[in-house]
Amino acid sequence: MSEALPALYSFRRCPYAMRARLALDVSETAVEHREILLRDKPQAMLDVSPKGTVPVLVLPDGTVLEESLDVMHWALARHDPERWLAPPAPDMAALIEGCDGPFKHHLDRYKYAARHDGADPEAHRDAALDYLQALDVRLRESPQLFGTAMSMADAAIFPFVRQFANTDRDWFDALDLPGLQGWLAGHLESARFARIMTKYPLWVSSP
Repeated sequence: MSEALPALYSFRRCPYAMRARLALDVSETAVEHREILLRDKPQAMLDVSPKGTVPVLVLPDGTVLEESLDVMHWALARHDPERWLAPPAPDMAALIEGCDGPFKHHLDRYKYAARHDGADPEAHRDAALDYLQALDVRLRESPQLFGTAMSMADAAIFPFVRQFANTDRDWFDALDLPGLQGWLAGHLESARFARIMTKYPLWVSSP
């Protein structure tokens, strides 16, 4: 009898789900991939995670991980062959918190201004640049955020920089951020990113 796999509820284009899939990929963790639509969430997912966001990882013992960073830490604690957890934890946590906090706040109001009453998309776009410029300073000195090797911080952050860049690609490409732009391009062109962006059919629960 085959061992039950963790079930991953995911949405291909969600940056939170991307970062979770990246950690599952590098940790060589096999999962049952359950692709969903955020506008039509399956009841099975809502039953285990009522907040209705992805990713959600349901372990064989029934444990539910419903935050992307929790999925990443779980996967990397299980197996971390490329030493994504090697940089000092407080330093990585601070960089990721800057992404998930102020940068994400401005990103949402830049990309989805219509969803936020009174949001000035250009003002939020410019405010988000503070974080990106700080990343660029680091990335002019080294190819990854913590040196030469990719870390959890790189995987956790670049999906959100991708989302920012794609909002107005011509404008982003014209910025004087060579370190950041080269770093982003490298991740987007990687074999790992291609793997985690595989298209899956929508998951349908068994009757």
